[in-house]
Amino acid sequence: MSIFEGAGVALITPFKESGEIHYEKLEEIVEEQIAGGTDSIIVCGTTGEAATLTHAEHIKEIQFVCEVVGGRIPVIAGTGSNCTATAVYLSQCAQEAGADGLLLVSPYYNKTTQKGLKVHFTEIAQAVKIPILLYNVPSRTGVNIAPETIVSLCRDVENIVGVKEASGNFSAIAKIASLSNGWVDIYSGNDDQTVPMMALGAKGVISVLSNIAPRQVHEMCAAYLSGDTQKASRMQIEAIPLIEALFCEVNPIPVKEAMNLMGKEVGPLRRPLVEMEPDNRERLRREMVSYGLLAE
Repeated sequence: MSIFEGAGVALITPFKESGEIHYEKLEEIVEEQIAGGTDSIIVCGTTGEAATLTHAEHIKEIQFVCEVVGGRIPVIAGTGSNCTATAVYLSQCAQEAGADGLLLVSPYYNKTTQKGLKVHFTEIAQAVKIPILLYNVPSRTGVNIAPETIVSLCRDVENIVGVKEASGNFSAIAKIASLSNGWVDIYSGNDDQTVPMMALGAKGVISVLSNIAPRQVHEMCAAYLSGDTQKASRMQIEAIPLIEALFCEVNPIPVKEAMNLMGKEVGPLRRPLVEMEPDNRERLRREMVSYGLLAE
């Protein structure tokens, strides 16, 4: 059984001006996501600036989100690392905190071979009991998880059940579906490819856009899953200009700016991320107006 179907939000982490995690604001945005129909919360991923969190912050944020959600929808915790022992530690802590699943990015910087990827992910999976999604984002990590490796891990390791695919490589995504006969749970990791990937059998999306438009992303996925592919396709196409603006600078710079433009006061970014360029900020604002998220 899949961890979730539909729209999972790649949740941002709000910060106070002092740099501390803003837990009151975090609770507020989690509640807004649930009210907006989001099907799953993905905490401490790329969009949540997990790379700049201390281990203590990382674990506390997962614990906090699990407590706020209280079992209403699944919580998936990002616990990947380029150090296998660190990923094991974070994964065990997330399981203890009550996470329903884990999201494990491929090892970055030091990278590894496909054999090394199998060893890395298998060691983490054997240290926990909850289901795991692999996270393939070679543009950030510098290493691609091959379709054969993904399918092998999902076949041979009981609690590795699927993949968040953000490679943008539709041929590779189709190959995963073909090699597995559809039993690997695939999720789009790119907002602009949600519906096309669902046409290849994806269960849904782990979405940045959902931070500012949870109802729309949920409805798009729900429309596809219910068989209304025309509505889903129309919603996907309508969202493209806004999605492009959300990724005109490195994620999560634009989406946090968008939330602040909406008055959500999610605070600053952690360095090395910096505020948007004025021209890009204006482009983002215009697309939010056009999409109906801001008044003119």
